[in-house]
Amino acid sequence: MLYALRYRTYKMKLLSVLKLSTICLGVFIALFTLNSCVTNDEFEDSKRGNFEALWTILDEHYCFFEQKNIDWNEVKERYAKQFDDDMSEKQQFEVMANMLSELKDGHVNLYTSFNMARYWSWHENYPQNYSDSLIRKYLKTDYLIASGMDYTIFDDNIGYLHCSSFQRGIGAGNLDDILFYFQPCKALIIDIRNNGGGALTNAEELAARFTNKELLVGYMQHKTGKGHNDFSEMQVQTLKPGKGIRWQKPVVVLTNRSVYSAANEFVKYMQCCPNVTTVGDRTGGGAGLPFSSELPNGWSIRFSACPMYDKNKQLTEFGIVPEHKVGLTADDFQRGKDTIIEFARSLINAQ
Repeated sequence: MLYALRYRTYKMKLLSVLKLSTICLGVFIALFTLNSCVTNDEFEDSKRGNFEALWTILDEHYCFFEQKNIDWNEVKERYAKQFDDDMSEKQQFEVMANMLSELKDGHVNLYTSFNMARYWSWHENYPQNYSDSLIRKYLKTDYLIASGMDYTIFDDNIGYLHCSSFQRGIGAGNLDDILFYFQPCKALIIDIRNNGGGALTNAEELAARFTNKELLVGYMQHKTGKGHNDFSEMQVQTLKPGKGIRWQKPVVVLTNRSVYSAANEFVKYMQCCPNVTTVGDRTGGGAGLPFSSELPNGWSIRFSACPMYDKNKQLTEFGIVPEHKVGLTADDFQRGKDTIIEFARSLINAQ
C-alpha cells in the first residue's frame, strides 16, 4: 500500500502545484496544511454520530465515486437503518466495515483496537498466478539478497530479480551492486508478483535505473472541494534517470493480480521505459493516494483521496493489463515449472 498521511480535520488545502517527479511522504507533509480546527466536534461520540462522521469523511474526500458508479447517498440510507444506540461496539464496527466494502477499494480501512476492516476481493477473487515454492526452486540455494530483494542468474544467462515489497528502502549503492552483478546477462526478469506496494519513492528509485532520459509516466489530481467531482487539473508525473548504473538491455516485468498500489505504479513507470515488456496477469490497481482521519470514538479511517493516471490519462485504479497475458497452469506447477517465468525466458531467448 502507499504510505498514508494522517489528519484529524476534514479540510485540506494545497499550498503549491505538485511536481510529481518524486512522490513521497515528505512531499505531501510539506504540501498539505491542516488549516482549520479539529472538526470531530461536529459529530457526537455515539453510534449514530460515529456513523455520520464516517460517511461524511468519505463523502467529502474519497476520490472514486464517479469512476465506480457509487451512489453514496443511497449507501447511507441503506446502512443508517442498521444503527441504533443499543448495538455493541463490534456490531457497530461490522456495519461500518460492510458499508466501506461498497467502495471496493483496497486502500479503504477502518482501524480499531480489536479489528481492521479491509477489502481484499480485488485479488482474492482472481487466480493467484504465483507460487512461493516455485520461486524458491528458481532461486535455488545460492541466491543473493539485498534491500529485501532476492536475485540470481539463470542457466541461460538471464538475470532474475524477485521484489516482493516496496516497504523497505532500496538504496543507490545496493542497486549499483545488483546491476553490476547482472552485467554479464543478456536480459533481466523483474518479478513483482504479490508485491502489495509500500513507499512510492522505492518503486520510483528502482524504475529510474531503466531510462536514460526524463519520461512522462502519468498524471495525478487532488481534491479541491467537498463535491465528488471537485478535482484539480491533472498534474504531470515524470520519471528521471537514476544516478549510478542504469540497465540498457531487455527487461521483462512479471505481474499478477496481487500487484497493488506502489507496485502498480512501478508497472506504470516501467511500461514507459525502453526495452521493457510486461508479462502475467492484470495488476490489482490501487491508484488512489491514501489519506487518513479519525472518528469521534478514536477509530482511524484510511481512504483513497488523490487519483493517479497513466501517461494516456487513463485511470489505473482497476489495474494495468500486461502486454502478454499469461497464467500459471496446473500442469506446469505439477512439473515444478512457473509458466510465467518460462514464458518470459522464451521471449528473451527468441530475440
